[in-house]
Amino acid sequence: MAKVVFKKLDPGAIVPSYAHPGDAGMDLHSAEDGVLEPGRRRLFRTGLAVELPPGTEGQVRPRSGLALKHGVTVLNSPGTVDEGYRGEIGVILANFGDAPFAVERGMRIAQFVIASVTRPDVETAGELSDSARGAGGFGSTGV
Repeated sequence: MAKVVFKKLDPGAIVPSYAHPGDAGMDLHSAEDGVLEPGRRRLFRTGLAVELPPGTEGQVRPRSGLALKHGVTVLNSPGTVDEGYRGEIGVILANFGDAPFAVERGMRIAQFVIASVTRPDVETAGELSDSARGAGGFGSTGV
């Protein structure tokens, strides 16, 4: 079985774990206090660095409860933590709600999903093969 290794950069950081069997994501916790005003965005530190299994990425995703109840979400969702990155994991939160949102140290602010990555060879061509869809996009299948 693959293994993910976390390093505490902050002694009070909370190492993620799976809350339930079968969960796809682990909760990421804030390592700092802060207030996120409506319409604003901010990077919150987790106090953690990670060593991911070969052939994977870490995806930083929103927590549905924060989004529904407070309008707070991960701005660049999913944020990617590359396999070779060893710096601190940060979470960019944005407040689309109507009220300031207080983030407290230890609060669950995002989910962390480990996903496989495919790295195909890249080439260029003068033409692409035909497909049933072709170049149709941006509403081409209806509203």
